[in-house]
Amino acid sequence: QGDGNSTTPSAPVAAQAAPAGQKWTEVVAKTPENGYVMGNPNAPIKLVEYGSRLCPTCGAFANTGMKPLENQYVASGKVSYEFREFMVHGAPDFAPALLGRCAGAGPFFPLLEDMFAAQPTILPKMEGASAFQQKVAGLPPAQMFTAWAEQLGYIDFVKQRGIPEAQARACLSDKKAIDEITKLMQRGTDEGVTGTPSFFLNGK
Repeated sequence: QGDGNSTTPSAPVAAQAAPAGQKWTEVVAKTPENGYVMGNPNAPIKLVEYGSRLCPTCGAFANTGMKPLENQYVASGKVSYEFREFMVHGAPDFAPALLGRCAGAGPFFPLLEDMFAAQPTILPKMEGASAFQQKVAGLPPAQMFTAWAEQLGYIDFVKQRGIPEAQARACLSDKKAIDEITKLMQRGTDEGVTGTPSFFLNGK
């Protein structure tokens, strides 16, 4: 949609084989922008999503669109998919974002998909969020994000998926990770993101 787009079909993109013994959907890395990318790092088509783990529309995409995206496109080596955190709700979003990055690249996308799938049990706990926000507003960031993680049930959630509670609480207080997510959100804002999900295809 929009002016100036060519109607001439582009040349077909060839599939590219994954490294021996691997699938492209299993190739995950942290990016210089502090997102996480799945697939062929040299894929000619690069899809970037700025999303929030507490965003219902992001959840709808994840629950209906992620498997086709992975199985049809990422698996072919033609497309890479990068997820970048965007704190559309502010402090509450930091809790799942920090915990979702807690175990590194390998579990990043399975944990992301699990968090979206669990939204029907998590999002009702956001009711009364403004009152809880006022209650924790004066806390230092790490304590505030931990309080939100407890309020929304995310510490138990990641414990059930192999992240020990001590590690989870350390991740919620990880200043480097907090700074990375803050910079990532600023980058999104600079690129024109005003809501979630926002998608960029080859930078557009």
